[in-house]
Amino acid sequence: MAVMPQLNIRKLEPNAFADYGFMLGGPVPEMGGLTPAFSNEATDFWQEHVFSTGQGGETEILWVNYRSQEKRISSLEVHVLTEQAIIPLTASIIHIVALSASDGSPDLSSVAAFEVPVGQGVCMRPGCWHATRVQGGQATCVMLTRRSTTADLISHLTSDSDASESRIVGVPEHVLVFE
Repeated sequence: MAVMPQLNIRKLEPNAFADYGFMLGGPVPEMGGLTPAFSNEATDFWQEHVFSTGQGGETEILWVNYRSQEKRISSLEVHVLTEQAIIPLTASIIHIVALSASDGSPDLSSVAAFEVPVGQGVCMRPGCWHATRVQGGQATCVMLTRRSTTADLISHLTSDSDASESRIVGVPEHVLVFE
């Protein structure tokens, strides 16, 4: 019997996630630096990332409820045109990611899992394979994505039509290790 690769869940840090995209929710940057920012006694705000939907895309904000507690990862999803940002609102999520190989398939040597806590988020680059899990109950998240990608994916999931902006493929099972 083959042993399934185990995925240890990593802490979300900018450098650790950099190959897959961008960590969101870092500390307030220095005032007067390169990042547009403002801070006073009442509020802080700063530019975290300039979101890209790709050429001709419209940005869409989705409300997403994740419930899967399945430890086995047997499929991954990718969006080829747009970045996609996920920001947990009610509970942390476990976000599994992989780079694309030269042929566009998931590069299984790059599979990683990150805990994304409430108050932080991730923005994946186009071509980043992914899946999402929770450790208990439901996690409600805000998602930024491309409007046509959402419509394309819903059509695929509800009518089994071919998707043109996304793909979901089976992969050799990996097992999440919860500590």
